[in-house]
Amino acid sequence: MTDPAEPRTIVITGASQGIGAAIARAFAERGPVKLALLARRTAPLEQTAEECRAYTDAEAQPFPCDVTDPASVSETAAAVERAFGSIHVLINNAGSFAGGSFLDFALEEFDRLLAVNLRGVLLVSQAFLPRMVARKSGQIINIGSIAGVQAHPDGTGYCAAKAGLLGMTRVMREELKQHGIRVTIVQPGATWTPSWEGSGVDPEQLIPAADVARAVVDLTALSDRTVVEEIVLRPLQGDR
Repeated sequence: MTDPAEPRTIVITGASQGIGAAIARAFAERGPVKLALLARRTAPLEQTAEECRAYTDAEAQPFPCDVTDPASVSETAAAVERAFGSIHVLINNAGSFAGGSFLDFALEEFDRLLAVNLRGVLLVSQAFLPRMVARKSGQIINIGSIAGVQAHPDGTGYCAAKAGLLGMTRVMREELKQHGIRVTIVQPGATWTPSWEGSGVDPEQLIPAADVARAVVDLTALSDRTVVEEIVLRPLQGDR
């Protein structure tokens, strides 16, 4: 069990923008906390870290990482452990979306979506789990999507990847509970992030990223005797 007086170390992938950046800010605001922020793009990742460091009880450090590359993930995990020691919570948020009809969806794009949304979760989790297992405690939160349980047209690669993530999360939960590790999947519906800019969709019709972030932070406030297995968040208006 984590010492309540010890700042928790949280690893967040895809922390440069959108839901990942919102999660980082929410943890920083709640504090005290140590944040290891992972993403491919260095400049926006550093911006998120600066925003988090503005809170007096938050320590935040950027770690550029490509979650689809085993070598990058391994090197980053080692760097995080050198900087912060053992981690307490891993949030697998890195993801990517691309639409396309099943009849002509490109294999290269299909493979890319599987790599970012599913393979990356496997690689990052395997990199950080050994210390959690040795310590007999820890928490993993995978950010899925409503697309993993409710298919939509032109969702060939994305729906497949998020459905796979749901299945893999369930396997992780069953295998890791014997080691004292809790595993949850959060499945938001349409959430306002930079990817929606220019779409013509009214932001007021979508979930604020801050709401998803708040739900994630609250999950980590429960005792280690309780696991929330799956959460679905939807916009109040519409069925996205």
